[in-house]
Amino acid sequence: MAPLFPRVQWVRPLAAALVVVSLPLWPARSLAQQAMAAPSTSPNLGQAIHPSNGAQVALMRRLRERGVLFYGAWWCPACFRQKNLFGQEAGNQLPYIECEKTDADRQRCDRVGIKAYPTWVMGERRVEGVLSLDALGRWLGDSPNSPSP
Repeated sequence: MAPLFPRVQWVRPLAAALVVVSLPLWPARSLAQQAMAAPSTSPNLGQAIHPSNGAQVALMRRLRERGVLFYGAWWCPACFRQKNLFGQEAGNQLPYIECEKTDADRQRCDRVGIKAYPTWVMGERRVEGVLSLDALGRWLGDSPNSPSP
């Protein structure tokens, strides 16, 4: 009985050609670069659509340096929009606190009085809602003449 899918000499070259032709469709970042990326602090919010630029990364770093926390929920479309404003790399490193995944998450956010998502907290100061990167910079106290993120 003959095999259902006989071994054909042209299959391997065809498969190799298909791989070569599809290479331009792969992501621009190499697999090594992807593997070296730090794990996301907000994996439940989804992945931002575009890579981060220098201003987005700089703002994320200023937020982290100043102890700002970004409270949100995995199901919150506004939280995803907020993260997306930072791009992929910076969005993945935001100082994010999940408030809705578990009972412990809900209790932690209740203890600090989170009433809406997203909420940004810096010490005793807080602001609710999606903020532009410029608005976040102003809220941080960055000077109006500093480069706009």
